[in-house]
Amino acid sequence: MLRSGTLVRLDETIAERAVNPVSGSSYTQQLLGDRNLRLKKIGEEAAEFAVACADSDRDRAADEAADLWYHTLVAFRALGGSFQEIERVLEQRASSAG
Repeated sequence: MLRSGTLVRLDETIAERAVNPVSGSSYTQQLLGDRNLRLKKIGEEAAEFAVACADSDRDRAADEAADLWYHTLVAFRALGGSFQEIERVLEQRASSAG
């Protein structure tokens, strides 16, 4: 099983923000409420990750990968999805790759 406690907790926080807004507006809530911003951020983070990889900058690539995962989870949550669904797909792929 691929369980990542950190990604699970992040997904739970995103889910909580989706149903119980915090006082004021959080960045996660802004993203959940603005389709164009979500899509823009995914594109930006993917490009930044690709550049960091092309530059062989491991530390920056790790930072950008984290940003990309966050924005991906928010975008998928906006569709009603969860990390658990993504994890299930990865598990299926891992079991059929052998």
